[in-house]
Amino acid sequence: MTYSELSPEELLAEGFFSPRITEEPWVVRWDRFDGDLAAIEAMVLDALPETVVFHTSGTTGASRAWYRKKQFLWAEASMLARLLAPRAPEAALSFVHPKHLYGALSSVLVPARLGIPVWYRPQVTGQLPPVDEHRHWAVMAIPWVFAVLRRHMAWIRSLDQVTVLHASGMIPDAALHFLAEAGPERARIIEVFGATESGGVGTRQWSEGDPPDWSLIDDVSFVDPVVPGEGEVPLKIRSPRLAFLGENEAPDHCQLDDYVQRLSDRSFRFSGRRTRLVNINGRRFNLDRLEDLLSPVLDCVDYAIRPVTDPVVGEHIELVVVLKEHTELSDLDLTTAFERIGVRPRRVRAVKAIDRTEIGKFRRVQKPESTDAGALERVSFGSWLGCGHDLGSWLMSCRGGWCLMSCGHWSNRWSLRIRFVRREADGRAWMIVLCSPRSCSC
Repeated sequence: MTYSELSPEELLAEGFFSPRITEEPWVVRWDRFDGDLAAIEAMVLDALPETVVFHTSGTTGASRAWYRKKQFLWAEASMLARLLAPRAPEAALSFVHPKHLYGALSSVLVPARLGIPVWYRPQVTGQLPPVDEHRHWAVMAIPWVFAVLRRHMAWIRSLDQVTVLHASGMIPDAALHFLAEAGPERARIIEVFGATESGGVGTRQWSEGDPPDWSLIDDVSFVDPVVPGEGEVPLKIRSPRLAFLGENEAPDHCQLDDYVQRLSDRSFRFSGRRTRLVNINGRRFNLDRLEDLLSPVLDCVDYAIRPVTDPVVGEHIELVVVLKEHTELSDLDLTTAFERIGVRPRRVRAVKAIDRTEIGKFRRVQKPESTDAGALERVSFGSWLGCGHDLGSWLMSCRGGWCLMSCGHWSNRWSLRIRFVRREADGRAWMIVLCSPRSCSC
């Protein structure tokens, strides 16, 4: 991988949305200003349009356009730069697409605000930049970046200090493994909690062990006073850095799609996003956490867990996977996968691809491939479905007799009638069973 060098003027002229900036690796030397941050600020504010628009990712509904005055965008970058400043980074490596708010900040404006060179790498694969004379680095990250950093521990260990700025997703277990492998004397994670419409809301940082609770950023406050014993509440905040819709003026407060437990008037614990919390038979699951738990055991190209409705229990989940070439669902270790997450999905199905945003968030799935492996027939029986299956398609079963079929539904082999037929095409024995869209009874 070759990092093409752009001047600060070229970078700003291209803008945050140009394919040359979002899709190709590059390096920009903000250090050429020799620490003259006033000159950098004047250049940036002169180059930016009066109002900058960013779109939400579309993971929690239709994508919306949010506007920010350029002064408030620069104020957001200054806030993030202040978080990094005590670690005195000399160079930055960013993996975050600039077309989104966090990417524009971390890949372009925060390095400018710090006056340090920045290398931008949009792909998972490729070389990391040369260390050269820089011994203290800032890495601008989203969740999948920690796995990349762990594959390049020789590069990490060649540094005296590395600070990972993380946002745009739940912190994965790989981050904790990264800290343990890099060592607390070298590595630190600074995490920012926020959204496109709100900007940064909270922050936390740590160098070893589990992450601490969140603290509100200095200029942010809760809208409502904390009530003892209030439990989980929607996150409603006031901030001077809020975005606005269209021609509207910036509001003085907003409510995010997040639920939190407020620990004091300045701290909170994140419970989950509204669209990623599912209650199954009285147990609540954070789908982002479930996906992270599956990472070590699902040998496939990609996967996602999505919430679905269930006629029996109301809420449930579905596991969708993109299989490797020449593999089937039966090749996956689903037994171990379900044991790790503590719940059996209502359905498992293979799809051609999973639609994700540029920063890796699950948006929706494309039209699924058939997982029936040549089903003879599909007949509806109320909430049941009749399917034809190869005799070898019983992927797994549980103590209660429920079996996950190759169509991705569950069938109870003890209580349902099975009719065996022989397919004329190849003479192989097939069985017709009733497949239930409900979950297993265990």
